[in-house]
Amino acid sequence: MNIVTLSSDQLVTTTFAIAEGTNNDHASVIKLARTYLVDLEEFGRVGFQIAPFETAGGVQQREIAVLNEQQSTLLMTYMRNNEVVREFKKRLVKEFWAMSQKMRQQAQNPANLSRLQLLEMAMQAEQERMLLENKVEELSPKADALDRIATHSNGSFCVRDAAKTLQIQEKKFKQLLFAEKWLYRRPMGAELLAYSDKLQSGLMEHKITKVDKDDGSERIFTQARITAKGLAKLSKMLAANRPDQLFA
Repeated sequence: MNIVTLSSDQLVTTTFAIAEGTNNDHASVIKLARTYLVDLEEFGRVGFQIAPFETAGGVQQREIAVLNEQQSTLLMTYMRNNEVVREFKKRLVKEFWAMSQKMRQQAQNPANLSRLQLLEMAMQAEQERMLLENKVEELSPKADALDRIATHSNGSFCVRDAAKTLQIQEKKFKQLLFAEKWLYRRPMGAELLAYSDKLQSGLMEHKITKVDKDDGSERIFTQARITAKGLAKLSKMLAANRPDQLFA
């Protein structure tokens, strides 16, 4: 006799199986279940039902209690703990575990899934696909900006071109560079210059241009430019904070 069976998608045993396994009279086992019914039903409703059994005089009927794993384990703690009871406890625990493993393996086999389960899986997959598509749309502008950065990986950007690449207004972009101490102007000077720490870290560079004047002398112009490394860092800063919030 199988001491653990499947009933309404739940693994159960019966007071009759426990009585046979522990060499006890069934009447005393079901009486024990009724005595501690309140305790047992803390783990779910205990089902009482009439079940047939064979005797020498033919098939008879008896009332049995149907118990889940927790209820049956608890019931056996109220029984006299002798060697037979201890051995059956171990057997019962092993049987519940083996049956649960078998059910888990069957549930993982697509051939055993119901049409409703397959439909639920398909709906979940569709929801995940839509979330991924939305994420791709959200990241596309950032990816485009990084692509433009990659095409200039061996060069650098002037402030105007960098603003276009990052899709931000040039005025707001300059405000960011001043606020984050990437750029500054000398007193009474017009040129934008990079802070020394940004030059040393490779985030910015200075482009020096020499122009010959009519009198034979030279005029030197310094242009602060943002490197590909610097633009990538600025792109991350803008992604973490919307531009309209950076300058609020």
